[in-house]
Amino acid sequence: MLRKRHPPAGSKPGTLVIHEEAQAPVIRVMKYSPQALEEREDVQVSELTGMLDDDSVCWVDVYGLGDEAKLREIAEHFDIHALALEDVVNVPQRPKVECFQGHTLCITRMVLPNHIGMRPEQVSIFVGKNYVLTFQEQREDVFEPVRNRIRNKGAILLKEGPSYLSYALLDAIIDGYYPLLERFGENLEALEDLIVSDPRPEVLQEIHGAKRDLLTIRRSIWPQREAINSLIRDENPFISDTVRMYLRDCYDHCVQLMDGVETYRELAGGLMDVYLSSVGNRQNEVMKVLTIMATIFIPLTFLAGIYGMNFEFMPELKRPWAYPLLLVAMFAIAVIMLVFFWRKGWLGGQRVTAQLKSRRSNENEQTDRS
Repeated sequence: MLRKRHPPAGSKPGTLVIHEEAQAPVIRVMKYSPQALEEREDVQVSELTGMLDDDSVCWVDVYGLGDEAKLREIAEHFDIHALALEDVVNVPQRPKVECFQGHTLCITRMVLPNHIGMRPEQVSIFVGKNYVLTFQEQREDVFEPVRNRIRNKGAILLKEGPSYLSYALLDAIIDGYYPLLERFGENLEALEDLIVSDPRPEVLQEIHGAKRDLLTIRRSIWPQREAINSLIRDENPFISDTVRMYLRDCYDHCVQLMDGVETYRELAGGLMDVYLSSVGNRQNEVMKVLTIMATIFIPLTFLAGIYGMNFEFMPELKRPWAYPLLLVAMFAIAVIMLVFFWRKGWLGGQRVTAQLKSRRSNENEQTDRS
């Protein structure tokens, strides 16, 4: 579940909560136009003033939220409202879109795969007249394809300006969910096979983990879809009509992702039922074997009990062949019962399996004839 960092109750609006393990903010800039491209790492806030002009688009990417003074300096430079900066720093926030004087804020959630499943991260995107300002928690992101398109001088990116750049970033974030969902699908299929063959408690933990991660993805995509719909529907001076057409494609992708998440959640819930059924079937098989063994020994115990009684007048006790005859009779009874249980299909299941194979072969023959 997502745990939001929030200030103490009663704090004034705009209070920032800096996590003790948060990275120090680092600024990287890509400034591009049809004629030139400038890419810089570890830029100081004071240097940003000379990089913003009307002839080019400036993408200012800030990763790390561990220095309140530097974050407030960046906010002051771009005239970011205190409430907007609070939403940026006190993560995670619900994905949303808010319009301020001079820029539009879009808060979204990005997922990155790791060794334990996935790592969700908030990305805040400010779209202004000639710039796009993004805030991330860590350096790793899904924006490298967008950077490569800028380096390769993509025609639409150069033409549409910061409006299209913001769409490209949103599209990269949404497309990042697809490989993760595909991995979930493969894992659920593997878990289904494992449940049928070997329903262990560790598999149940894997199912619970998958359901929890799918719930996290759902909580990210659902409001993200509404935020993109707001960019499409509402009038916004920083989003062009051309970009709105591309945002419709993002909206469709969100709907597809929601359908996929709901499908996998239902599949994970079904795996719980399959697990319980497999465990119940295994217990039934064990009980069946124990019952058969007990049933076989009931008549044997009966015979042993009769001839174990201490009566004086028992004619069979005086016969020299009585003991071996009793052993042969007990062995014959056990064999007859085993053969009977096997023919009924209660022992081993070979007869049932043979019947199923015969039925399937007959169905295949009928299909081939038709």
